[in-house]
Amino acid sequence: MLEASGWSDLETARSGDAQAAARLLEPLLHPGYRLALAILRRPEAAQDAVQDACFNALRSLSRFRGGPGGLRPWFLAIVTNGCRSQMRRSGWRWSPLSDEVTMDDHAAGAAVRLDLARELGRLRPDQRAVLALFYYLDLPLPEVARVLGVSEPAARSRLYRAVGLLRQRLGEVEECL
Repeated sequence: MLEASGWSDLETARSGDAQAAARLLEPLLHPGYRLALAILRRPEAAQDAVQDACFNALRSLSRFRGGPGGLRPWFLAIVTNGCRSQMRRSGWRWSPLSDEVTMDDHAAGAAVRLDLARELGRLRPDQRAVLALFYYLDLPLPEVARVLGVSEPAARSRLYRAVGLLRQRLGEVEECL
């Protein structure tokens, strides 16, 4: 949430002050990267998405009309849209984790993490995004809805469906063991 000094930084950044813009965007970079990585699953692609989001945010800062808590969901929405655009470009290659997992008997915890990572990778990007926003970035549901550009009930429904699908798939993995 922006404090009074944050709002003065916002106005100063709108007038072209690069240092004020950096102060505004700096606390948003790590959550933006974590979100992009959850969606794209490639560190280089996630870095590119956040860099593009910063450029787009700076370019459209004059159009930002959010309230005190609106900068973070606004920026994360830009990151999410950038990830979607990156995936639509020709040449995007999906890289899920391998289905063949080798492990020794003492690595049960690692196996569970690998199963979870593999099943998360099989979800659609929008399903991973809602899970990442809610569970990984720990955003409240109203903020998740703002980032995704949907109503709160729609965000809740997307979250419920994604969790249900993940549980179903992880249950199928356990049945195979």
